[in-house]
Amino acid sequence: MRFSKYLFFITLLILAVGQTPSVWSKVDVEEQQKLLEELKAGKIPQFSPDEHHPQASQLITAILVNYHYKKPLIDNAFSEQVLEGYLERLDGYKSYFTLRDVSDFERYRHQIDNHLRYGDVSPAYEIFNLFLKRWVHRYQFAIDELNKPMDFKLDETYEFDRSDEGWAIDEKALDEIWRKRVKNDVLNLKLSGKELPEIKELLTKRYKASMRRMAQSNSQDVFWHFMNAVAMTVEPHTNYFSPRVAENFKIDMKLSLDGIGAVLQSDDVYTKVVSLVPKGPADKTGEVKKEDRIIGVGQGENPIVDVIGWRLDDVVDLIRGKSGTIVRLEILPDNAGADAASKVVTITRDTVKLEEQSAKAEIIELKEGDEVRKFAVIDIPKFYIDFDAYYSGNKNYKSTTRDVKRLIDDLKADGVEGIIVDLRNNGGGALIEAIQLTGLFINKGPIVQERSYKNEIQVRSDTDPSIVYNGPLAVLVNRSSASASEIFAGAIQDYGRGLILGGQTYGKGTVQVIKNLDRKVREDGGMGQIKFTYSKYYRINGESTQHKGVVPDISFPSAFTGDDFGESAQPNALPWDVISAVDYIRVSDVSELLPRLKEAHKNRVSTDKDFIELVEDINAYLQRSDRKSISLNYEKRLKVRKEREQKLIDRENRRLVALGKEKIASIDEIDDEVERPDPLLDESAQILKDYIALVDGQKIAYVKPAEKIEEQ
Repeated sequence: MRFSKYLFFITLLILAVGQTPSVWSKVDVEEQQKLLEELKAGKIPQFSPDEHHPQASQLITAILVNYHYKKPLIDNAFSEQVLEGYLERLDGYKSYFTLRDVSDFERYRHQIDNHLRYGDVSPAYEIFNLFLKRWVHRYQFAIDELNKPMDFKLDETYEFDRSDEGWAIDEKALDEIWRKRVKNDVLNLKLSGKELPEIKELLTKRYKASMRRMAQSNSQDVFWHFMNAVAMTVEPHTNYFSPRVAENFKIDMKLSLDGIGAVLQSDDVYTKVVSLVPKGPADKTGEVKKEDRIIGVGQGENPIVDVIGWRLDDVVDLIRGKSGTIVRLEILPDNAGADAASKVVTITRDTVKLEEQSAKAEIIELKEGDEVRKFAVIDIPKFYIDFDAYYSGNKNYKSTTRDVKRLIDDLKADGVEGIIVDLRNNGGGALIEAIQLTGLFINKGPIVQERSYKNEIQVRSDTDPSIVYNGPLAVLVNRSSASASEIFAGAIQDYGRGLILGGQTYGKGTVQVIKNLDRKVREDGGMGQIKFTYSKYYRINGESTQHKGVVPDISFPSAFTGDDFGESAQPNALPWDVISAVDYIRVSDVSELLPRLKEAHKNRVSTDKDFIELVEDINAYLQRSDRKSISLNYEKRLKVRKEREQKLIDRENRRLVALGKEKIASIDEIDDEVERPDPLLDESAQILKDYIALVDGQKIAYVKPAEKIEEQ
């Protein structure tokens, strides 16, 4: 899903602040009820710009025009994109505004650029105020709809993703959309085993919370939405940080924090997981994934509170807490589709330490008859360095490169035949570490080029002539490997130093800087900050990593494509391009070996049960993610859910039988703590084994489907 479809593109890190979770007092409850009564009576808040917003908007516009890498032209075309982007941020699924509403906004289509120059952000407030009115009206309609009869035997369909549809022609058309939306909400709870009275009570509370949440917006929220529509019209990694969001962004820059280690965003009425801190408390459970939706939060053994429709910062307050305390999250898994059954995940809040994100190694053993061949895997969750210790001259400072060097020394002593560097889901980190890590595997030489917004090119090189490891090497990447990961993988590929395996990487080849909009620090947070792109990375062969990323030598199946995830899926992303290559000496050329390696890989995985199941899972996910509508027929939905659960039970029973254990009868008996096979990692070791054989001039054995092993 494109980021711009998010209703609230708020990014908050549930990491820091060892505070006790906030709980509404009796006064708070009374205030909430008073607000709901006012909303029902038609007293809906109206917002206007704060006194510093005109100056802030002019400053942001000037910075983007003069210092952004793209050097945008603020003209009528830019104005059109801002208007469309702002409407998409507010109503990405076209569920609140009608065609008439949007037609009224057309008078601003070619005027926003002029308003920005003069610091006039009033159009943003006019649009938002109407949006707030429409929002409250829709949820009042939803509450009334709960008291009407619903027939789940009808063969109706609910279109839950209307992002590519046109605007509803009128209120009557929106009523029909929301009738089905409410019916789907009821059906989801009915399928989870709840009775109608409980369903009505729960959804009434949920819808009231949604009304309350939006009515508790403020002028700064409106300005934040609008200026981010402006910023992201320039480029997707350019963002405006309001004072509160800026403070939460600072939390991300620290690496000793209390919490669950997750980045969250609001998506319409849901709180969505955007990313997980590698090895953080949420990540360690193995049950919380990117794109999952948090619908409930419970403290310890206390009842879970439904948080659908809550403001994101209120959800954050519930999730945050002291290290060692328990928080339970009720989650709708993203990969389970629109009719997902929720699950409860128990997380022990903890301090997210740098050490827990350190590189780690394990050994994969491949058996060939009586012979056991050992291959190493070095897992690098991110490129880290303790800058304070580094700049203070501490020789024992912690860094990715230092840790990997130590691991390599131990692995060589263990007699491994080759090393796999696992960069899957590594979103990047310190550039210096990507450069120095590459230096462990090559002689000194250029690693990456950087071109600034002034068109000045700087070549960044490894200056250490020593090589820590010169043996067989593979780098495993996927669509979530980004930034510094792409610099390392690209350099290894350019030098021919090893094989790049997996999926095409994310494609983030840009560098951002953050600038305060105030000349001095203010207690109230002032005007906030602007993060903008000021330079771009290029490989030493001259190709940008931007947009295109690094294309692997041998591709593995992926649940993500460039159309739905990655830089190429982002609106207004900077393009892929090429500059002059720099002089460097290739270590080797693996291209001649690739046809035979690919053939052996293809035939081997065609008979590998774990790999086949992985492909089945990916295909099933892609089918679900492509759907934009869902049946409102109870029997059909129940059948789909039972079939999905039975498939999981059958797969688990195959695993248990192979281990000589008893079968299970229900999905609740599946042990989520059991370590599952990683077919991509195992296959990487097999490919590296074949690579070693071919380099040594040997023939490789490969399996053809339903045939015996032959020699090539």
